[in-house]
Amino acid sequence: MTFQVTVLGTGSAKPTIHRHHSAHALNVHEQFYLVDCGEGTQSRLIECGINPLKLNAAFISHLHGDHTYGLFPLISTMGLMGRRTPLTVFAPAPMGEVMNCHYRYFDTNLPFEVVYREVDTRKHALLHENSVMEVWSIPLRHRIPTAGYLFREKRPGLNVRKEAITRYGLGIAQIAAAKRGEPLTTADGTLLPNDEITYTPYEPRSYAYCSDTMYSGKAAGIVHGANLLYHEATFAHADRALARETGHSTALQAAKAAVKAEAGRLLIGHFSSRYKEVSLLVEEARTLFPATEAAQERHTYDIPIIRNA
Repeated sequence: MTFQVTVLGTGSAKPTIHRHHSAHALNVHEQFYLVDCGEGTQSRLIECGINPLKLNAAFISHLHGDHTYGLFPLISTMGLMGRRTPLTVFAPAPMGEVMNCHYRYFDTNLPFEVVYREVDTRKHALLHENSVMEVWSIPLRHRIPTAGYLFREKRPGLNVRKEAITRYGLGIAQIAAAKRGEPLTTADGTLLPNDEITYTPYEPRSYAYCSDTMYSGKAAGIVHGANLLYHEATFAHADRALARETGHSTALQAAKAAVKAEAGRLLIGHFSSRYKEVSLLVEEARTLFPATEAAQERHTYDIPIIRNA
């Protein structure tokens, strides 16, 4: 039951030869999703062995170029590859208008449908749901309307304890009822509360993506308990005035968000081109939140299962 994030780009607006623009690829139970799509994303997908045709949906945080300019060539390439299944794009307005303009002049004969779903950046709302996962929007604080995204595994079905099956001689119908969350009554009239004979096999996992944004206590509260939190850290603490002016966070502010969220791990990224090395940013964040790493491009981060007894 895979739950992993592959970082495709860690740079901010100004390109460098060492960093691509923002993009993450998420694999949840072998279902693939794209989170932001900066310039060069399709090349990075190929480098990382991720087939673009496997992407189910793309989630765009906001309409700055370093988060969107890679989407249109990626869609064109999917058409050249013969994609037939629809691709859903979640993004703030006016992305639908931008996409329609693009199709009018470029991809006029795509062999598949691109479905646009507008994201209200003011609301924490359920955007997408399937049998294993939910995706929620996270209102962020940037210069233009921006949303982060919370990917959360659904709680798995109950398992019945083997010792309970043996002790009470439970039959198939009783086991099925227990898995539905029902209490049982044995042949001698003993009531068996459901929580005494069942257990949740593992805890649901979650990944939160917060880029671009200033520090937001509200956003940190929404992603509370996230196993993996990606939070932008464009600037060092010494450049905090510039961070505020441009609607971004410092590494220290990213760590503050992770502390409030009680996250399991913090990945920082969206680094300004002024920093050739990001060790300073990591060290700053670790003074508040030790479980901090600098996101590494082309690296995959697993969120392991925590099994219950």
